[in-house]
Amino acid sequence: MRVARLLLVTAMVACTALNTAALAAQTLRVMTFNVRTGVANDGPNDWNHRRDLMVHTIGEQRPDVLGTQELNKFQGDYIVSKLPQYVWFGIGRQGDDGDEHMGVFYRTDRLRVIESGNYWLSDTPDKPGSMTWGNDLPRMVTWAIFETKADGRRFYYCNTHFPHRDQDEPARTRSAKELLARLDALPPQLPIVLTGDFNSSPDQPDHAILTSLLDDAWLKADRRSGPEKTFHDFTGIPDQRIDWILYRGFRALTVQTITSQQGGHYPSDHFPVVAELAWPAPPKRLK
Repeated sequence: MRVARLLLVTAMVACTALNTAALAAQTLRVMTFNVRTGVANDGPNDWNHRRDLMVHTIGEQRPDVLGTQELNKFQGDYIVSKLPQYVWFGIGRQGDDGDEHMGVFYRTDRLRVIESGNYWLSDTPDKPGSMTWGNDLPRMVTWAIFETKADGRRFYYCNTHFPHRDQDEPARTRSAKELLARLDALPPQLPIVLTGDFNSSPDQPDHAILTSLLDDAWLKADRRSGPEKTFHDFTGIPDQRIDWILYRGFRALTVQTITSQQGGHYPSDHFPVVAELAWPAPPKRLK
């Protein structure tokens, strides 16, 4: 009887593991995270004081793809040195390794990059560091076409950080229109994921522009958890939902705002957001 019970438990554990692996193969786990620049003078919240908590937060969530904002190269390099299952790519806002990056991290056991690039949110999008529309800082998009290693599914991914000042709403609107035009030009059957810090609440025009093509995971997910708002300025009390995961061609199963902290200290001044996206069912073959 004891042997039979042990065999039953072993079979149940194996079945659970297979189901978990099957679910992972059918979904894409996406994270957006404004990591707060590592060169700011934040006192007890300086990068060196919070970097290991950030590594822990990312490692615990295990995103397949992670879009960061305000990332400095040394921050990205530190994260992948501690999480070797990830690599990252991106370019600084001025077109070199300096300044902030829209760094994109991905799991090398799950995904491969087919193509990638960058463009700037300006009248000269191919010119690194370009600024128009009244921006006081360069704003850009880092993008890639990813392919899953398990079954060769492809999706287009892009990551951005919109202008931050109150007076920048016209620039945010122009940025959304530029982004929408590029996304709308993609093949309609290609799934899309867009992550970013949009520095705007969902009742503003840029959200309406982007969601004319894409869905907002926070609004569409079957299940959501954590606070709706994401920017908290290291207080743990968020007051704005400015970090979004938008998508086309998937179904949002879950979305969660992650509030990890340690002794009242947080990995960033933003809470990251994680969404589990289900791939569309493959078309049935005709008999």
